[in-house]
Amino acid sequence: MKTDKQLKQDVEAELEWDPAVTATDIGVEVTDRVVTLLGHPLSYAEKLAAEKAAHRVAGVKAVVVDMHVRLAQKDVRSDTDIAEAVHAILRWTVGLPDNAVKVQVERGRVTLSGAVDWAYQSHVAVRTVSHMRGVVGVSNQIEVRGDVATDQIAEQIRQAMQRHAEREAKHIGIAVRDGTVTLTGKVDSYAERSAARGAAWSAPGVRAVVDEMRVE
Repeated sequence: MKTDKQLKQDVEAELEWDPAVTATDIGVEVTDRVVTLLGHPLSYAEKLAAEKAAHRVAGVKAVVVDMHVRLAQKDVRSDTDIAEAVHAILRWTVGLPDNAVKVQVERGRVTLSGAVDWAYQSHVAVRTVSHMRGVVGVSNQIEVRGDVATDQIAEQIRQAMQRHAEREAKHIGIAVRDGTVTLTGKVDSYAERSAARGAAWSAPGVRAVVDEMRVE
């Protein structure tokens, strides 16, 4: 097992390696394999990229985010400009029904609401907005409709996991209640954990995913 010092070095190296991250913007602390990210990334997209980079490092048990976006002056936009741009880009985004997603902006923080039929549509909206200039945060309040039976949802997720990695699927528990999927069990890496979450989010009728898996 890696020491905290080794993990810190590996996370810092991963941040250096990721082209979406300026490593000098981010500080790293590690205690009992829990990584804390600090600093002031220059965009919300960079903040998200730093989080993902830390999660990719083998041996990391959890990531605590204590970063605050500090926009470069050239990227500062008014809330009105951001709102208009978000409306426009969502209207042009493939897979999103017209006017399904509502937009509210306050001090650069975008709140998305409304209702869609599939969870992936909610993710597409959030991911698209997260990479826009001037945005310092995104709150996802989009409701996912769906009336698929609970046992159907669980079976479809299980089949998807088996297609991706049959061995890992056997170690993951899937519980569904009112469209909320809870994943439990042990996985060998963050990549496996991410794949399991992705399979859950892709199933019809899923409104939320609770990740209680452990990386061993």
